Amino acid sequence: MNTEIQKRRAGEAAAQHVEVGMVVGLGTGSTAAWFVKALAARGLHDLRCVPTSEKTADLARDLGLTLSTLEDTPRIDLTVDGADEVGPGLALIKGGGAALLREKLVWEASARCIVIADHAKVVPVLGAFPLPIEVVAFGHKTTGNRIADVLADHDIAAPARVRQADRGLVRTDGGNLIYDAACKAIHDPARLADDLKLITGVVEHGLFLDLADLAIIGTDDGVETINP
Repeated sequence: MNTEIQKRRAGEAAAQHVEVGMVVGLGTGSTAAWFVKALAARGLHDLRCVPTSEKTADLARDLGLTLSTLEDTPRIDLTVDGADEVGPGLALIKGGGAALLREKLVWEASARCIVIADHAKVVPVLGAFPLPIEVVAFGHKTTGNRIADVLADHDIAAPARVRQADRGLVRTDGGNLIYDAACKAIHDPARLADDLKLITGVVEHGLFLDLADLAIIGTDDGVETINP
């Protein structure tokens, strides 16, 4: 089965959880885009949508959805977003789309969060997908060295590498940089999350723990749901 079909199935299933009058958080990435399209297609009245990136905002605006901000709607009823990995207990790695800070701000403001993904994203242990870590640009190499020290304390030998694209260093919508840590396996996600947040210069990391209330996974046969 084509992965995009699995993503589309997950996004369309998640759109059925949205009700008239809700404030909805819109995630970022290819799977979240399917949700945004399915949500717009439902034509529900009185929705206000809080996007987690400029790219998602552009898509939602083009589809006729009404946009809001965290400042104007600080309490969100439901956020639907994708993930790069879905681990045990719905522990997640996110940030492949470089929107992890805004995503986490929206997730933490939400009464309920649904993660959507294709079947390949479900893993027994987090870490095969490189863990994104958002850092301020000023002094980022020094911050990168501190990240490496923390990773080594978690038996992760490879240092994090600053993310680059053809245009140069990848910058988030907030102007920060992304370091990607090839962890391979994260055996204590909670401790690693805490240790990374203690580093001056680290803005946020892509470990989303105890935030997802439900996972909707697209498969060859339809969708599967996973509870924490």
